[in-house]
Amino acid sequence: MTNPTELLRSRYGEIPFNPEIAWNDSLTALLSHRSIRSYLSDSLPAGTLELLIAAAQSASTSSNLQTWSVVAVEDQQRKEELSQLAGNQAHIKQVPLFLVWLADLARLSYVADSRGISHDALEYLEMFVTATIDASLAAQNAAVAAESLGLGTVYIGGIRNRPQEVAEILNLPSSVYAVFGLCVGYPNPEVEAAIKPRLPQSAILHRETYKLADQEEAIAHYNDIIKDFYTKQKMNIPGDWSEHSAGRIATVESLKGRDRLREVLNHLGFKLL
Repeated sequence: MTNPTELLRSRYGEIPFNPEIAWNDSLTALLSHRSIRSYLSDSLPAGTLELLIAAAQSASTSSNLQTWSVVAVEDQQRKEELSQLAGNQAHIKQVPLFLVWLADLARLSYVADSRGISHDALEYLEMFVTATIDASLAAQNAAVAAESLGLGTVYIGGIRNRPQEVAEILNLPSSVYAVFGLCVGYPNPEVEAAIKPRLPQSAILHRETYKLADQEEAIAHYNDIIKDFYTKQKMNIPGDWSEHSAGRIATVESLKGRDRLREVLNHLGFKLL
C-alpha cells in the first residue's frame, strides 16, 4: 500500500485531511507501520544487524552522552527464556533476531572512574529519564530501518515484567536495565497484519495550550472506529478503546509485576534521587 490517501484512511479509519505536501518513500514507510506477531524463521542477510544499529546510532541523543546500549539475542535458548519472562510471547521465539534495548548509565560511570572524576549526577532521576529516552529514540530508528528493508517488527514491553531476571540472563552490569525488546524478522505472509487506527489528531494535537475537555468528542469518535476495526480483524477484544484502556489501568495487578519497578531499579543500581 503506497497510496497516501489509503494509508491515511488506514491509520485513522477515515481521511483526516488532504496533504498538499509532496509524498515520499519515508512517509510511506512511517505510515505503513504495523505490529507483526507472526514470523518466518528465515535468517537475516549478513550485515543487517549492523545496518540497523547504524540507523539507531543516527538518532538524536541528549548532549551526545549516548546513554543506551542494545543486546542482540539470536540464541534460541536465550530467546525462549526471555519469551517466558515477557509473558510467553511466541513471536520472541520465532524471530531470528531479538533486540533488547537498554538504558545504560554504566558506560558513563566507567568513563568517569577511568578519569578519576565523580559521577554523582548519575544517581538522579533526570539521568534515568535521559537514558530511557535515548534508548527509545535509537530503537525507533532501528525499527523504521528494519521495516524499510521489508522486515517486520513489534515492541515487547513485557520485558519489564521481570527486569531482575532479564538482567541476569543478559549479564547486565549495575546501572543498566532493559527498557523493552524488539522482534525483527520476516513477516509470516499467511498471517495478515493490518494497520491499526490511531486516535484522531484532535485528541493528540493541541495548538498553543493543552485542552483536555476538547478531547471528549474525538475519543468517542475513535471508540466507534476501533470497535469496527476489532470486528473486521476478528480480534477478541471486548468493548471499545476507552473500556479496554481503562481496564489496563484499573488495578495494580494489570501492571503484571511492573508495580515493583522502582524497587527493582534500585536493586539494579538506579538510585532515582
